Amino acid sequence: MVKGVLIDYGGTIDTNGLHWGAVLWDSYQKHQVNIDKALFSKAYAFGERSLAIHPIVKPEHSFHDTLVLKTEQQFKFLKENGYPTDDRLIESIASDCNAFAQQTVERAKPVLTSLAQEYPLVLVSNFYGNIHTVLEIFGIAHLFKTIIESAVVGVRKPDPKIYQLGADFLELDPMDCVVIGDSFIKDIVPAKQLGCRAIWLNVTGWEEAKTASDGQWMADAEITEFASVTNEMKKLK
Repeated sequence: MVKGVLIDYGGTIDTNGLHWGAVLWDSYQKHQVNIDKALFSKAYAFGERSLAIHPIVKPEHSFHDTLVLKTEQQFKFLKENGYPTDDRLIESIASDCNAFAQQTVERAKPVLTSLAQEYPLVLVSNFYGNIHTVLEIFGIAHLFKTIIESAVVGVRKPDPKIYQLGADFLELDPMDCVVIGDSFIKDIVPAKQLGCRAIWLNVTGWEEAKTASDGQWMADAEITEFASVTNEMKKLK
């Protein structure tokens, strides 16, 4: 019997399954940043490491602020590796991607509201320490009983302990929880390792080549639209 839902944020709620690398790459293309995808991937990875290691993002930063900081770090990498970039594009890329996230969250809000009326929801996210601010601005913070954020709790996916913290907050056995996420490696595998059921939002991976049947871990359901969560939850009851 499903008694609680542990749900990922980035790439799940805010992009409908698109990896943020793919979202930013599309914006780079739109703004004619003249680099290839392989180089962008390196710049993206550099930016993510920088934001994870250094206290660049502050708790009061909005998601738009976060995107500016992400893009600044990516451009820094490109410059240091001999690819001059136009810093005037940082704001344009950040605004473009923030608008996309805001629109996607708005579409996800009715689904989250419906889930929250039936189950206690816990957000479980690898984030930078400002997820509360982001959720408040996007108008969905009130839908979650609590937020388990990697930068705050000191545990990052794919460590199953971060999902265990969510189950513990709800005072539930993991077997009574469903995990919803877009990453096979970071969401589905740790969920199944704990004994949770899992719904995989499998749309556009970035560096993952896993499928729902790879290895010993399998998602209980696989969807291509976040809106399909409601129907899949009914099947898992």
